Amino acid sequence: MTYLLYVAGFGAAATFFLWLRDARIFWRTALPGYRQAAYRGVLYSALSLFGFLMAYTSEDLEFLALGAVLLALYLQGRQEREKVWKGGENAVDRFLGTTGRR
Repeated sequence: MTYLLYVAGFGAAATFFLWLRDARIFWRTALPGYRQAAYRGVLYSALSLFGFLMAYTSEDLEFLALGAVLLALYLQGRQEREKVWKGGENAVDRFLGTTGRR
């Protein structure tokens, strides 16, 4: 195993975190942009998990697996979402997806 396995694992964990953050914001606000992001986050998380497992099982496919994880992260960030925060929140609230109920 090389260090790329750790990079792929961290990328897969970040994809899962972003998916759960979008789902939490949707549950609290019911905004349609976050609903689409949460639904597509399931697919992107599956793609990143597939990439991580591909890197874990075969050293020959590490670069392809890392490409799958990075593609999932890239696609996760391209979703159009509504503005939820007004600008007075701290970084921890934004990181965890803490929003007011609507």
